[in-house]
Amino acid sequence: MLRRLLDLALPPRCPGCGATVAGQGRFCTPCWSSLRFLAPPWCAACNLPFAHDRGEGACCAACLADPPAHAGVRAAVAYGAVARTVALRLKYGGRPFFAGTMAALMVRHVPPEASLLIPVPLHRGRLWSRGYNQAALIATALGRHAHLPVDLHALERHLATPPLRDRSARERRATVTGAFRVTTRGRSAIHGRSLVLIDDVYTSGATAEACVNVLRAGGAASVTILAWARVIEGASD
Repeated sequence: MLRRLLDLALPPRCPGCGATVAGQGRFCTPCWSSLRFLAPPWCAACNLPFAHDRGEGACCAACLADPPAHAGVRAAVAYGAVARTVALRLKYGGRPFFAGTMAALMVRHVPPEASLLIPVPLHRGRLWSRGYNQAALIATALGRHAHLPVDLHALERHLATPPLRDRSARERRATVTGAFRVTTRGRSAIHGRSLVLIDDVYTSGATAEACVNVLRAGGAASVTILAWARVIEGASD
């Protein structure tokens, strides 16, 4: 009854465009239709989508040349206009409840062997100015959907770094090198476990891969990267 009264007073809005929809967290038909949901066939190592099925265990050229340290990069949708809007409204627009919308679409990509979710951390200065870590909100919501524990303090960003936008892939990697570390209590929490590293958007992979490297060095058995949206080079949207 309270939910119905609230919906009458504040009608549910589409996370993508703000149009009135039937329920909280639902997309309108045009926004839903414009989302590109990611799924196999994809590279067995990095989960980059393939245009056609190349067979079980097939890897992309990049992973054949340089096998990644992570156990895959999974995302609910490809980065596009609607996915970007939802991510920006969560990150900067004060819409923390959008984390639940993202998590509901990400949960299908949680690997069956996963035992712990860890969000990409913010430096404390950025956290104080923004008020929350969007990756932590997503991880917390995803933990409820997947019935998995979440550790918000196993990994920390102890060095502040400048924004990565407008930097080359090499510059991004150099910028975040050494910025992350596993905390003292985090070492026992991650030791021997299959982790899922949670973020909102996977772009070049520099930040996520820096986190993966320190988590693996800290004793994690494996680390799968899972994001709301992934930038796919050459995608029309």
